Amino acid sequence: METVLLLVHLFLAIALVIVVLLQKSEGGALGIGGGTMGGLVSARGSGSLLTKTTGIIAGFFIATSLALAILAGNMSGETTKSIVDVPVIKKASEKPTGPSVPLAK
Repeated sequence: METVLLLVHLFLAIALVIVVLLQKSEGGALGIGGGTMGGLVSARGSGSLLTKTTGIIAGFFIATSLALAILAGNMSGETTKSIVDVPVIKKASEKPTGPSVPLAK
């Protein structure tokens, strides 16, 4: 299950990079997907289509990221604790030690 989800996550990441790079740049000549896309769709329609596609792929990417994080946190057999779960209790009589500086003779 984890391997399949990881592969889907990888393919979504690659698709997201490709779709973002295809979008027309607003501020400069960095976009490679400018123009009318061969007359198939208008410039306005292609921008809208790429924007919607980016949003959908990004949503799935976030969902797979959360699912992988949940699966990693629920690994059975490992007894690792979070740093939040371990209480730090200091005695009132203990004084904090500062950094030690070598003293010249």
